Amino acid sequence: MLPRRATMASTLAAALALAAMWRPRGLLVACSAADLAHVPASRARSVRGGYLMTEQGQQLRSKHNPRPKTISRHRDATTGSPGAALPGREMAASATADAGAGLRSEFLQVLLSRRRDLQVPLLVEQGSPVKDPLYQKPLGPKEAVVMESCPRKEVKNFNEMLVEENFYLITELGEQGRVPVLLLKLNDPVPKRKPIIVFLHSSYKCKEWLRPLLEAYASRGYICVAIDSRYHGERASNETTYIDALKSAWRNGDTMPFIFDTVLYLSPVLKGFRWAMDNNKWQARVNSIKPLFEEARIDLGKSEIDTEVVTKVWEKIAPGLDSQFDAPYSLPLIAPRPLLLLNGAEDPRCPIAGLEEPISRAAKAYEESGSAEKFMFIAEPGIGHQTTVNMVKEASDWFDRFL
Repeated sequence: MLPRRATMASTLAAALALAAMWRPRGLLVACSAADLAHVPASRARSVRGGYLMTEQGQQLRSKHNPRPKTISRHRDATTGSPGAALPGREMAASATADAGAGLRSEFLQVLLSRRRDLQVPLLVEQGSPVKDPLYQKPLGPKEAVVMESCPRKEVKNFNEMLVEENFYLITELGEQGRVPVLLLKLNDPVPKRKPIIVFLHSSYKCKEWLRPLLEAYASRGYICVAIDSRYHGERASNETTYIDALKSAWRNGDTMPFIFDTVLYLSPVLKGFRWAMDNNKWQARVNSIKPLFEEARIDLGKSEIDTEVVTKVWEKIAPGLDSQFDAPYSLPLIAPRPLLLLNGAEDPRCPIAGLEEPISRAAKAYEESGSAEKFMFIAEPGIGHQTTVNMVKEASDWFDRFL
């Protein structure tokens, strides 16, 4: 018989492997454009069912959702089940599920076409705590404060009660096929079912950066998991690994480091790539990984980075992300699963104006599925591309509400 720790690792490994292929029905997402979107405020500025409470967003509110909907739970007279869907809503949900399956299948084929190494039967290897985590860019002075702000429950002897597990999921041959996993949970005297939250770090960071969040959620009874994205953390060797991988993707088309392809669809991509290209608002996103675009500019014989250079790079390193896989098409497919999106109202990488179409489409999808209360978009005034204390609190409340 496997020891309890090995059993837990194997179970989680299976769950993550399935997540890489299919989006589970119970998916719950709270994502930040700054910290959870490689892809997500105060309550007074929130949107429910897809309207924005910012100056720009007032237009969206009047256009797509004139009045906020009250959250209600009803019992269907026929079945007696809470919130039973009407036939029309069932049909809409079925159509959405079919469309989602088709898009995921197409996306998966694109991802697999860029794998350097062959997939292998899933294996689990024991790991150990990382003593010196690798960060590929210096951390901002206020970033740690934000991470430490997550609400937590006072637990007696918390450090002694906290269980930490480190292991690797082997999904394919090669160095990028070893997915490092950090798991934190409380050691309960009596085993019981608990919700699991998988956290994804932002560019240039690693899973250890998320530890304050993991500990806070663990104190409240969650099982918390963080992984290193490709070419980050334990899957990186130096401070240029991520940028080098992006350059390789451009030169050779042999990888897609810009995409969370290890756990596909655990987080939606809310960036509006096509809108940014059509409206000449791509500069901030490009500047975040500028060495890649400078190399492409030279290869294309250009004197400066222009729209043509940017278009060709996206087509090479992330095919379809500015077309069939862009936010207006992928975001509505998450309905009717609970979805919270957090963004800075002044975010230059994810401009609010570029989010109008995906947000309105998502709001419509949630409305048609009878689950408008399960979708919320929050644009925090005066905030750029960053995660804030308010965002951390909103995400925390969202998980507590639905899990």
